[in-house]
Amino acid sequence: MRTLFWRVFASFWLAIVLVAGLSLLLGRVFNQDALILATHPALRGLAEQWVERYETQGAEAAQRLLEKPKRRYRLDVQVLGDDGEPLVRGTFPPRAAALEARVRENRLPWRRLTESIDSPSGATYLFIYRIPHPELHGWQRDSVLLPLGALAIALLVLTILSLRLTLSITRPLERLRSAVHDLGRTAYQQHSLDELARRPDELGLLAKDFNHMGERLQGLIGSQRQLLRDVSHELRSPLARLKIALALAERAPAEEREQLWPRLGQECDRLEALIQEILTLARLDSEPGARQVVPLRPLLEKLIEDAQLLYPEQQINLDCPDSASISGWPDMLERALDNLLRNALRFNPAEQSVEIRVVAQADTWQVEIRDHGPGVANEHLPRLGEPFFRAPQQSGSGHGLGLAIVRRSAERHGGHLELVNHVDGGFVARLTLPR
Repeated sequence: MRTLFWRVFASFWLAIVLVAGLSLLLGRVFNQDALILATHPALRGLAEQWVERYETQGAEAAQRLLEKPKRRYRLDVQVLGDDGEPLVRGTFPPRAAALEARVRENRLPWRRLTESIDSPSGATYLFIYRIPHPELHGWQRDSVLLPLGALAIALLVLTILSLRLTLSITRPLERLRSAVHDLGRTAYQQHSLDELARRPDELGLLAKDFNHMGERLQGLIGSQRQLLRDVSHELRSPLARLKIALALAERAPAEEREQLWPRLGQECDRLEALIQEILTLARLDSEPGARQVVPLRPLLEKLIEDAQLLYPEQQINLDCPDSASISGWPDMLERALDNLLRNALRFNPAEQSVEIRVVAQADTWQVEIRDHGPGVANEHLPRLGEPFFRAPQQSGSGHGLGLAIVRRSAERHGGHLELVNHVDGGFVARLTLPR
């Protein structure tokens, strides 16, 4: 069953059908002639005993045998032969036929049963019994073992069904409650609900969504904490330089003070650029809105045109199919590709070109940007993309946030960023994005 609704519905429906079916079956069983003939103390074995006595001792002895259940159980018996004629007087009242005809239109005060017996001699005997309803009902009330057994079976089945249904609902809810408690204490384990998330019902979907929410919240909390630590560390340097420049400006003569203003402006610009990049990185964790179809070739051509205004001596080669497009957020994607391209142009020698290739994979587009610069030491490659991390040999401006923005943008699009050294020299950034 695919959903919890149908599981609950089917369980209760099955329980109702089971109880109703057992009730109907029990009522029918207690009204079966075969059951009455086989289990009623007045009828059990009576026919076989009568045939044996009739054939060995005669009609009078057989008649006396029929008188005993008449006196004890008010059971009337008549026995017919092969020709349909009575073999003994029987115990029927003299006016039984007239009484039966008179009350046939209403309800007869007895239950009539018949039984046919073949004797070893080859003769066939037809036994006709009449049991008063009060006697039959009294026997049914006394025979409580069968109804109690049927009731016990029904209760056992209903208990098992109810227990399984209850556990199938309460256990997942208890695990969800524990996960909520862990999430509130920021001790949530991302894979704690993986087993529950594999269920094909509503609880499985809830666990899957909760897993996604917990992972997202933990990522946000972790990134915000890390960002706060990194920001507090990185802001100390420009603020310290500003304080020093201001202190020098206060003490310097008027003619020297004029020379310090450009330095103060430069430090303010650096601080503003750092804050802008920090805000860009923080915005990547917020909900960016609805996705859009972004053609890659026009976007890359625009970025190349803008980049060559800053690096006119550089040559950029583009190899991108016209059909390349992804579903994403244009501003976020533009910022990520622009950072990769400018990083490549910054380290690429002027005599060689930066190469941009867009390659179609099975279900992704891979944007590869290669430069012919010095590359990065292999021991530093795993840390590239961490906020505020810069390889030791790098020079020039920068705060170590560009690749962090690219990596976070790739993750938001459902892709990933790969940074490697090219075997023939230079550095390669591969941005893989789903189609």
